[in-house]
Amino acid sequence: MRLIARSRGVARLDRVRGLWPGLAVSGLIAIAASSVSAHYGGPLLLYALLFGLAFHFLDTDPRCRQGLDFASRALLRTGVALLGARITFSQIAELGVAVPLVALLGVVTTIGIGALLARRFGLSGRFGILTGGAVSICGASAALAIGAVIPRGKEADQQVLLTVVGVTALSTFAMATYPMLVKLAAFDDTAAGVFLGGTIHDVAQVVAAGLIVSPHAGEVATVVKLLRVALLVPTVLVIGVMYGRGPAAADRAAPRPPFLPWFMVAFVALVLLGSVGGIPTEAASMASTASKLCLVVAIGALGVKTSLQDLATLGWRPIALLVAETAWLAALFFAFIMLWERFAV
Repeated sequence: MRLIARSRGVARLDRVRGLWPGLAVSGLIAIAASSVSAHYGGPLLLYALLFGLAFHFLDTDPRCRQGLDFASRALLRTGVALLGARITFSQIAELGVAVPLVALLGVVTTIGIGALLARRFGLSGRFGILTGGAVSICGASAALAIGAVIPRGKEADQQVLLTVVGVTALSTFAMATYPMLVKLAAFDDTAAGVFLGGTIHDVAQVVAAGLIVSPHAGEVATVVKLLRVALLVPTVLVIGVMYGRGPAAADRAAPRPPFLPWFMVAFVALVLLGSVGGIPTEAASMASTASKLCLVVAIGALGVKTSLQDLATLGWRPIALLVAETAWLAALFFAFIMLWERFAV
C-alpha cells in the first residue's frame, strides 16, 4: 500500500512539474497585462490576449504545452463557473423570454443558411451544418460534438479540424472587435452583453469581451452565452437523427465532449445558491476575484495557443462560409437589440 501511495505521489509531482512552465508563462502574461491596465487604463483581458499572441512561438515548446493546455481549459472553465456566484435569477428574468427565443432562432437559421451557402461555395451541405452549429452555439466544442454524430471518414475529420481552427480564430477576432462595435452603436451594458453573448462563438471569448465593456455586460453576456450552450444537446440529437446516428451510434473510439460540461453545471448551481441567498457577500466577492484571476491567466494562455497563420491553410471557401455565418448571426442580434431598445423606451 505504501508503495502504491508513493507511486501516486510521484505521478502527481510529475504532473505538477509538467504544468509549471506553461502556467508560469500564462501567469507572467497576466501580471504584465494587469500592470499595463492598472497604469495606463484599458481592457485587461484584451491586453492579456495581445501579449499572449506575441508569445505564440512558445506553443510549439513541449515544456510549455501541458501547462498552456491546462490554463486555457481547466482555469478558463473554473473562471466561467465562478461567475455564477455573481448572477441571480432576477438578473436572468430581466432579459425576458425574447432573448432565448432569438438565440434559438439564431441556431436554426445559421445552420440552415450554412447548409445552403456551403453548396453555393462548392462544399458539402454536411460541412455547412457543422460550421453553422459551431458558429451559432459554442464554437469548437459544438464542432466536436456535432462531428461525433455525422458520418465519419477522412473528409469529415478534416472538416471538423477546419471548423475548429476557423471558428476559434474568428471568435478571437470577434472578442477584440465586437466591444468596439457595441460602443459605436451606443448600446447600454445590458444590450451590449446580449449582443456579445449572442454572437461570439466560444465561451472564453464571450466572457472576455463582456468584461472588456463592463462587469455587468460580462455577466449578461455569460448568461446569454450559456443559453446558447444549452441548445447544444437538442441540436446534436436532431442532427444525429438526420444522419441516422444518435449519440449511442456515434463512433465510440472518437472522444466527445459531454452534453452537460461540468463548468456549466457548476455555474447553474452557483446561480441557484446565490438566488436563494446561500452565498455570503464575502464569499461572492472572493469567487469574483478568483474568477477574474483564472480568466486573465486563461486568456493569456489562449493568446499563446492562437495562430493567426493557421487561417491561411483553410482556403477561401471555408473561411467565406464561416464569415458569412458569423455576419448573419451578428446582423440578427443587432437587429433584435435595435428593436428591443426601441420598444423598451
